[in-house]
Amino acid sequence: MLNKKTVDDLKDLQGKRVLVRCDFNVPLKNGEITDETRIVAALPTIQKLIGEGAKVILCSHLGKVKNGPNEGESLAPVAKRLSEKLGKEVVFVADYNVTGEAATNAVAAMKDGDVVLLQNTRFRGKEETKNGEEFSKELADLADDYVCDAFGSSHRAHASVEGVTKFISAKGGTNAVGYLMQKEIDFLGNAVEDPVRPFVAILGGAKVADKLNVISNLLEKCDTLIIGGGMAFTFLKAQGKGIGNSLVDDTKLDYCKEMMEKAEKLDKKLLLPVDTTIAAAFPNPIDGPVDVKVVSVDEIPADMEGLDIGTETAKLYAEAVKSAKTVVWNGPMGVFENPTLAAGTIAVAKALAETEATTIIGGGDSAAAVNQLGFADKMSHISTGGGASLEFLEGKELPGVAAADDRL
Repeated sequence: MLNKKTVDDLKDLQGKRVLVRCDFNVPLKNGEITDETRIVAALPTIQKLIGEGAKVILCSHLGKVKNGPNEGESLAPVAKRLSEKLGKEVVFVADYNVTGEAATNAVAAMKDGDVVLLQNTRFRGKEETKNGEEFSKELADLADDYVCDAFGSSHRAHASVEGVTKFISAKGGTNAVGYLMQKEIDFLGNAVEDPVRPFVAILGGAKVADKLNVISNLLEKCDTLIIGGGMAFTFLKAQGKGIGNSLVDDTKLDYCKEMMEKAEKLDKKLLLPVDTTIAAAFPNPIDGPVDVKVVSVDEIPADMEGLDIGTETAKLYAEAVKSAKTVVWNGPMGVFENPTLAAGTIAVAKALAETEATTIIGGGDSAAAVNQLGFADKMSHISTGGGASLEFLEGKELPGVAAADDRL
C-alpha cells in the first residue's frame, strides 16, 4: 500500500543523528499527563533507533500555543514520562527557541543511543505552522536523517512535518516514516482502497460540513454507510422531517439530498436514525443530569432536540455491523460525554467489539469514546489522528506522508 521508505530502510545508524517528529500532543491537567496513548504509540520507533545506536532527537508540538511560549505548554512532562517508559534519561532542551544554541549543544554532547527531546515546535509560532524555511533548515541542521511518526500531524504542511524534509534531502539524508505512521496508513489505506467486504462505514459527530468529502468518498467505497450524531438531523430534515430544536445545517440540505440520491444510484445502503433520544435543552454542564425520552424521528416535538440515537436505531446499527468484515468508525452517535446520552455510542462500540470484522476507529472523539467506555482493546486499530484520518478517508494526500522518500 505504502511505497515510502520506513524506519527499517535506514541503514548503518550507529552514531547517526536521526530527527523524529512524534505526536506528543497529550492532554495535561495541572502539569500531569492524563492520557499517555500517544507516548506509548511512539515507543517502537524510538526503541528501534536506540537499539541500532542512533542519536535520537525527538520533536513535537503540544497544544495550540495561542499566546506565545509558556510553561503550561512545555514538553517537560513528556520528557519525564518518556524517560520512565524508555528506562533511560531523555535529555530535555527547555529553550523556547527550540533549535537554538541549547539544542545544538545538547545534540553535540550525545553518545550513540542517547535521546534528546526538543521544546514544543509551536513555540516558534508561524515559522512552524506556515512551514518557514529558516526553522525547517535549523531542524534539519541538527540531524542526518528524518523520520515522521506523527500521524496526528501528518495532514499539516508544517516545518517539523514537511519543510524539514527538503533540507534533509539536500544534504543527502533519508526521509522515512516510522512504525506508527506505517501502521496507520496500512490500516486506513487498506480499509479504503481494498477492504474485505462487506465494508461498513459509520460517521457521527456534530457537523455535516466537517464530513462532506468523507461522506461522498466513502459512499463510493463502502457497502453500507451509517449516519449518526448531530449531523443526522440535517439528513432527516432533508427528508422533510420535523427535527425540533436539533442541530441542523440548513446550507447543506441539498448536499444531503444529493448523497441520498448517490447512495440509491450506486445501490449502497445509507442508514439514518429511526428514533432519537430527546431533551428540552443541551445539558449544562455537559455531563450534568438531563431528562430524556426516546421518540420516533417522525415525532420530534418542536421545542425539543435530539441528542443521541434512540434504542431502535442502536439495534439497527448493531445489526448492520454484525455481518461486516471491515468497519471504519469516525464520530460519536450522540453527546457521549454525558452518561445519559452515551447509550447510542456505547451500543455501536459494543457491536464493534463483538464483531469478527477488522474494526478501525478514526481518531478524535470516536477514539476518546472507545477509550473512555473501555472498548479500546477490542478494536483492531484506533487511529491517533482525528483530522488526519478524516482527510485520509476523504482520499486526500497527507503532506507528512507525501514528504517521505519513495521506495525505489
